[in-house]
Amino acid sequence: MSHSILSALSEDLLVRVYGFLDPPCRKTWRLVSREFHRVDSLSRTSIRILRVEFLPALLFKYPNLSSLDLSVCPKLDDDAVLRIALDGAVSTSRLKSLNLSRATAVRARGLETLARLCRALERVDVSHCWAFGDREAAALSVAAGLRELKMDKCLSLSDVGLARIVVGCSKLNKISLKWCMEISDLGIDLLCKKCKDLKSLDVSYLKITNDSVRSIALLPKLEVLDMVSCPLIDDAGLHYLENGSPSLKEIDVTRCDRVSSSSLISILKGHPDLQHLKASHCVSEISASFLHNIKALKHLKTLWIDGARVSDSSLLTLASNCRALTELGVSRCVGVTDIGMMGLARNCSNLKALNLACCGFVTDAAISAVAQSCLNLESLQLESCHLITEKGLQSLGCYSKRLQELDLTDCDGVNDRGLEYISKCSNLIRLKLGLCANISDKGIFHIGSKCSKLLELDLYRCAGFGDDGLAAISRGCKSLNRLILSYCGELTDAGAEKIRQLEHLTHLELRGIKNITGTGLSAIARGCKKVAYLDLKQCENIDDSGFWALAYFSRNLRQINLCNCSVSDTALCMLMSNLSRVQDVDLVHLNRVTVEGFEFALRACCNRLKKLKLLAPLRFLLSSELLEVLHARGCRIRWD
Repeated sequence: MSHSILSALSEDLLVRVYGFLDPPCRKTWRLVSREFHRVDSLSRTSIRILRVEFLPALLFKYPNLSSLDLSVCPKLDDDAVLRIALDGAVSTSRLKSLNLSRATAVRARGLETLARLCRALERVDVSHCWAFGDREAAALSVAAGLRELKMDKCLSLSDVGLARIVVGCSKLNKISLKWCMEISDLGIDLLCKKCKDLKSLDVSYLKITNDSVRSIALLPKLEVLDMVSCPLIDDAGLHYLENGSPSLKEIDVTRCDRVSSSSLISILKGHPDLQHLKASHCVSEISASFLHNIKALKHLKTLWIDGARVSDSSLLTLASNCRALTELGVSRCVGVTDIGMMGLARNCSNLKALNLACCGFVTDAAISAVAQSCLNLESLQLESCHLITEKGLQSLGCYSKRLQELDLTDCDGVNDRGLEYISKCSNLIRLKLGLCANISDKGIFHIGSKCSKLLELDLYRCAGFGDDGLAAISRGCKSLNRLILSYCGELTDAGAEKIRQLEHLTHLELRGIKNITGTGLSAIARGCKKVAYLDLKQCENIDDSGFWALAYFSRNLRQINLCNCSVSDTALCMLMSNLSRVQDVDLVHLNRVTVEGFEFALRACCNRLKKLKLLAPLRFLLSSELLEVLHARGCRIRWD
């Protein structure tokens, strides 16, 4: 492009063009010219940082950032945050969203600094920061403008810390407390009294009682309530919601063992505008009374009743009255047959997601009916549906042109001809074929040839799959970012050589593949430099040459499983010191590694590890100083 043409384009026009580009194109855009680079710097609003040392320069380069993701920045700690605060050239005044998930080394001092530094902060994620406790919560409460807060699995947070947050951040409208096991009824009650504008609340897995539900029922604007696996909540608690939370549109009581259909009926009566009801594995049977009351939900879009006893007549009644359904979950439901599913398909033509996993009486007739009637179907789960054969898959290939996700795990009837039919679903993004014993390279060839949009492929324990099939996938599915090949015993180094062509791969599982050696792993390391998760458990024939290559080329690795591998002291030390972003490591049954080898390797990466798995005897053999440092840096050790 000539200089004269570039000069004719105004900055406003360039900004508008920039807005239409997807992320990969934007990377190319900023390399075209200085003017394009300047527009990129001024227009970019979100960024994900991988290395903390680049953070000040990037914040200076992109002054209009509103979203900052530090969840994969392993060396982030209080000192790093303070250095940013002292850098006068850095501006964070426009930041509204901050992701600190798994940033376990950021404690109260760093959080308070960030809260004061980012004055416009509205959204914060500190989930999986297991050391996040009451002091950290008090520090975060300085951000008075917070609207959304995610604190999943903050195991040290108690009612005291939650109280500090709700008092300081009374404008909250969305909060997630999933797995915060120290939170009790007292904390939930105060939350509901102080944060009257709450629209979304997640208290899944908490040991709260019916008293908490009574408090939640007083929230006038609550629209979304998630209470997955709350063991102490029963029907009496849910009855409070019948006349409470008038704005409720979505509720999830999956695996609440003490909840029955009677309390769900009371919710249906009190909330005729309910759009999403998720009650998997908590209702034993779909009763006539339940069906009678669900008829009134004319806007119901999502229904999960997985694990319940459902008759054909129940499904027919449901289908004839809930025609707006777009998502239905009936996995593991006893009584689901072709009759019910064919009736459902006729009446619920807007279905986009259907879960029939482990519905053993469903046959090709039902799948054909769904395919022909539900032309907008995007997700279909058929795990362990053993009566599905190539005939049903033929219908999917002919009619389900919008299908993006298909799970055929453990479907005995799936064969190469079936895969040929499936390959006609050219919009497939996720395909699961694990434990399908009757497929071979011939069938996989069709997938590789026609499903070019695939992002995720699961071939777990597909014994008939080998190097030729992998070659087809590598040629045709260039966008793959997740590939599961565990226990595909026919794969060799020749196949591993093909994997290197998948440059966008971020998740790779090679567990239990005995025929891959250091040569194969070296090829993968050289080609797949974006891999962040790698499972090499029981890959016993990979020697140090493979691990050396991994240490040199795979600098984006964040999680690696080396259990039962033949790695030596030297190679392990090199891996742990060179992989500067690694945060989660499994190091069990490494017979060639000595105690000294473990000591040196862990010292090389102790400032960035978040999770570590070791054999229990090492607890008494490793130095107490090393273990204390790991703990102080926020690393959780699992002793196997």
